[in-house]
Amino acid sequence: MIILKNATVLTMERPAFVGDVAIDGEKIVQVGENLSFQDAEIIDMTGKYVMPGIIDAHSHIGMFEDGMGFEGSDGNEITSPTTPELRAIDAINPFDRCFKEAVAGGVTTAVTGPGSANVIGGTFVALKLHGKSVEDMILKYPVAMKAAFGENPKRCYGKSGKTPMTRMAIAGTLRTALSAAVEYDKKLRLTNDDDKLPERDLKKEALLPVIRREMPLKIHAHRADDILTAIRIAKEFDIMFTLDHCTEGYMIKDILKDTIAETGCGVIVGPLLSDRSKIELRNLTFEAPRKLYEAGIEFAMMTDHPVIPQQYLPVCAAIAVREGLPEEVALKCITINAAKIAGIDDRVGSLEPGKDADIAIFSGHPLDVRSRCQMTLVSGKIVHSEL
Repeated sequence: MIILKNATVLTMERPAFVGDVAIDGEKIVQVGENLSFQDAEIIDMTGKYVMPGIIDAHSHIGMFEDGMGFEGSDGNEITSPTTPELRAIDAINPFDRCFKEAVAGGVTTAVTGPGSANVIGGTFVALKLHGKSVEDMILKYPVAMKAAFGENPKRCYGKSGKTPMTRMAIAGTLRTALSAAVEYDKKLRLTNDDDKLPERDLKKEALLPVIRREMPLKIHAHRADDILTAIRIAKEFDIMFTLDHCTEGYMIKDILKDTIAETGCGVIVGPLLSDRSKIELRNLTFEAPRKLYEAGIEFAMMTDHPVIPQQYLPVCAAIAVREGLPEEVALKCITINAAKIAGIDDRVGSLEPGKDADIAIFSGHPLDVRSRCQMTLVSGKIVHSEL
C-alpha cells in the first residue's frame, strides 16, 4: 500500500483540500485527511498537487507516429469512404515515443482511433498510455465508431472525382451505411435457421452496436451546419453520438443544449491551440469553452493529437481559463467529463475509492504552465517520476 501524503488533492468530486490518497495495488482505497494504514509506504507530497490522471476524449496517439511520414501514418485508409470494419487496435504502436511524453505530462488515458478522411472510419479504443502491448493497455474497446462531416471527406475523395464531393453526399453515404446495417440487423433477428442467415458482412456487422444503441457514433464536425446535420441523422436513426471538435458549437449553443437534454449526446471541444488551417476553422476561438459553460453545457476538451501533442492538454485547459472558463470546470474537462463522455467514468476520471489508481502529481497547480508533472501512476504503478 502507498499513501500520497499532505498534498493539495483535486478529486474532481469535491473542493480541493490538503490531505492524502491511499492506494492498494491497482486501486484507490481511500481519499481524505490524516490517513494511516499499517505497513503503508508514505510518499510525502507537501506543496504538490495530486489529481486524477488526465484523459483525452479524442486523440490519434499511436496511429500517426511521431517524426515519421508515410511509414508511420496508419490513421486514415483513404481508399473507401466507409470503412467501419477497421479497428484502431490493429494500427496502434505502443512504442511510439509520444506515449512516454504523454505520461510524463500527466496524461494517463486517451480515446484514440482513426482520423477523419472517411465518412465512417472505424472503431476507437479507450487506452491507458503505458504498456508494451495494446491488449495490456485497453481500458475499453470498442468505445465508439468514428464518423466525419465537412471538409476532410470532401477533400480526400472529391478532388479525385469520387463520392463524397459534397456535404449532401457525406450525409447520403452515412445514411446508406446505417440503413444497410439496420436491414442486416433485421435479417439476423428474424432468422432462426443458421442455413438462412445472411452472408457475413464485416462492414454491416461493425455498425450493429451503433444502430443497437450499444456504442456511440463519434462524429467529427466543425461547422455549425455540419453539427446540425450530424444531429439530424443521429435522431433519424435513434443512435447514441458525440459531437467532436464542435468548433462552431458555441454559435448554436441553445440548440446544442436542447439536443443534449433530448439525446444525452456528448460534446468534445478542440483542438483549440492550432492555426485555422482550413475554411471550416475560421470561427475557431478559445472563448468557445466559456460560452458553452455559460450556456449550461457540460463538455470535454481534446488535443486531437498529433495536432496538439498529447501532453499539452492541460495547457489548452489553462488558456481556456484565461479566456473566462472557471478553473475547476477546466480541470473537469480533461478528467471526469472526458471519462463520462467515453463511458469509462466507473474506472477513471476522479480520485475516489474503488477507481483505478491513475494519478498525476504536479509541482504546482496543474493549470499553471510553469508546473511540472513530477510523478504519474497508472493502475497504481509509478510509470514516471522526477522525485
